[in-house]
Amino acid sequence: MTSEMTTNRPASVHAADSHEVIRVRGARVNNLKDISVEIPKRRLTVFTGVSGSGKSSLVFGTIAAESQRMINETYSAFVQGFMPTLARPEVDTLEGLTTAILVDQERLGSNPRSTVGTVTDANAMLRIVYSRLAQPHIGSPQAYSFNVPSVSGAGAVTLEKGGKKIKERRSFSITGGMCPECEGRGKVNDFDLTALFDETKSLSEGALTVPGYSMDGWYGRIFSGSGYFDMDKKLAKFTKTEMHDLLYREPTKIKVEGINLTYEGIIPKMQKSFLAKDVEAMQPHIRAFVERAITFTACPECGGTRLAEHARNSKIDGKSIADACAMQISDLAAWVRGLREPSVAPLLGALGDTLDSFVDIGLGYLSLDRPSGTLSGGEAQRTKMIRHLGSSLTDVTYVFDEPTIGLHPHDIDKMNELLLALRDKGNTVLVVEHKPEAIAIADHVVDLGPKAGTAGGQIMYEGSVQGLRSSDTITGRHLDDRATLKETVRTSTSALQVRGANTNNLKNVDVDIPLGVLTVLTGVAGSGKSSLVTGSVAGREGVISIDQGSIKGSRRSNPATYTGLLEPIRKAFAKANGVKPALFSANSEGACPTCNGAGVIYTDLGMMAGVSSTCEECEGKRFDAMVLDYHLGGKDISEVLAMSVAQAEEFFAAGEAKLPAAHKILSRLSDVGLGYLGIGQPLTTLSGGERQRLKLATHMGESGGILILDEPTTGLHLADVQQLLGLLDKLVESGKSVIVIEHHQAVMAHADWIIDLGPGAGHDGGTIVFEGTPAELVADGSTLTGKHLGAYVGA
Repeated sequence: MTSEMTTNRPASVHAADSHEVIRVRGARVNNLKDISVEIPKRRLTVFTGVSGSGKSSLVFGTIAAESQRMINETYSAFVQGFMPTLARPEVDTLEGLTTAILVDQERLGSNPRSTVGTVTDANAMLRIVYSRLAQPHIGSPQAYSFNVPSVSGAGAVTLEKGGKKIKERRSFSITGGMCPECEGRGKVNDFDLTALFDETKSLSEGALTVPGYSMDGWYGRIFSGSGYFDMDKKLAKFTKTEMHDLLYREPTKIKVEGINLTYEGIIPKMQKSFLAKDVEAMQPHIRAFVERAITFTACPECGGTRLAEHARNSKIDGKSIADACAMQISDLAAWVRGLREPSVAPLLGALGDTLDSFVDIGLGYLSLDRPSGTLSGGEAQRTKMIRHLGSSLTDVTYVFDEPTIGLHPHDIDKMNELLLALRDKGNTVLVVEHKPEAIAIADHVVDLGPKAGTAGGQIMYEGSVQGLRSSDTITGRHLDDRATLKETVRTSTSALQVRGANTNNLKNVDVDIPLGVLTVLTGVAGSGKSSLVTGSVAGREGVISIDQGSIKGSRRSNPATYTGLLEPIRKAFAKANGVKPALFSANSEGACPTCNGAGVIYTDLGMMAGVSSTCEECEGKRFDAMVLDYHLGGKDISEVLAMSVAQAEEFFAAGEAKLPAAHKILSRLSDVGLGYLGIGQPLTTLSGGERQRLKLATHMGESGGILILDEPTTGLHLADVQQLLGLLDKLVESGKSVIVIEHHQAVMAHADWIIDLGPGAGHDGGTIVFEGTPAELVADGSTLTGKHLGAYVGA
């Protein structure tokens, strides 16, 4: 394709128009094997290949990373000091790069104060409109912001004038919109005291059940030294004063064993330590405790709107800013268009365009007050796209990471139109994608493979979609794969009852979710699937919810540490060599003393890109040299951690290194399709789909229970979907009930029971439009899901 473009060029073409390709030569980022590729500009190029084949390494790690680094270098050294420092990717040459705009699937920050309105600037514009037009007038735009508290003060200030010190009286006042009761969070918390302590025990017997409150450490000393209560008295016999001191006492200075300390009641202490953080960001055991012990209810003062009374009473056409933010965005866009006010016409136009972009991209069902942490990966990615849709920029490279994630087949057509519209404006669009419907619109396809991890990283095919179909690559062979409806379906033994579900847009839904079978929840994006699961099913006894949220962990964390695999391996090494297990941890005694077990030495160069160089002492192996003298099955610990899951599974299966505990964990990782993953690979390098499958592998060993999976096909190649279906069957046969939120038709066809929500999104959804088997759904054909599933299976 590229050779035609370069050799058949008319002689009259201007030199400036001859750069019609992005040339990559010798790319070696992550698992890429010194590959070279030419990508046509102003075209839509789709990158395909199995998970872990090197697509993201080529697109994000090489092309986009170098483009961003070069743009950053155009700023002054002073400005660069405030920007993230980016190292040059490992590549020989990159030519023809243009400015790259990344639209990835990273979840939006789940700060409790962050909403859809604040992350897209729609709130900022709406606040200015209200500060100009709303009656009664209450002040500047910040008077309508739930992040700005109202503050006032007065006092004397000392100034120096003409060499003399003069005291003057000054006063100031800031009018903010923050509700004083809930501090702009919209929710207040209430403590379930029975979850904080066991009243049948005394403090010295361990009555407190709050994580970290052990009487063996400092807390024990502070409680006993405070003198407020008897440590050996059962809590049930505490007086009112003693219970108040235990739970609510304000910070008080006390002296214990000659040391000055501060005593504080448990509840104010928890509010500062636990509740100042987002629940999602907590360690699992603390999160489980908080979800059990603390109930969050809408703030009675502001009714959950986060705004102070004066902001709620200032209105335009009878609507306060809280009412506007609670409206579905498609309705809000129509309302804004109806405001005729010449003084703010340009602002209303810009706000209307932003809101229309939400509707165009299929997010018109959201509201501006929706917390950003509750958006799915696909919704977050499309929210980020909004600021680029109306842009007048051309000749830009847009880089998308699986833009069809979270999209019903009905919505994929819209997404395809958006990608083509960006291309037709004269931009280069690079898309990493697995869905055949999205691959079909490509002008050019680059297929990587042949397999994943170290067995991938090569270019298998370049050319048209038609050529890919007839090529003998894994993607080419599976591009036209279509699942068939199951002949027989399992029947459930019992059901999980949901009654009156009304989270977000759900309309008092009553549904019985069958247990002991594979149940799939379907429906267009925004129809209420996640609301039903998170609001009414997750959090119940025995329910394990496995989402695609990030795994909290540093670059020192890896699949071996996360899954608990390192524990039996360390013990086996220690036993075989007669030394202690701590030597075989790069985060403990066995760490290389030069790089502290990181494997790299990081040098911060101020405003220039920091340099991370492989540690010369351990050559990147992370361990002290003497640790590497100890072997198990002929391998040292660094060689074991360098293995892929598949290699390690074979290694620990038999012979001298036979280790059933490790083999069990590794076979689970293989079952979920992560055989290519390095067991020592940093967790920070995993994609959303890989993170979810890693979590799934850790939960698979738990007995019984109900598993909820959120789009497990995310990031899965067409060839791997079959393996996932086999895994779901295996989970159900082992006695688990599996509930899957999914848009992939192959998973729908494989379900025992389908619950379809709809009929549309937002206030047009929120009801159950179908319950039954996949075959009945296709036969019914009245819902959007039924029509698309019917077309997919060829019914």
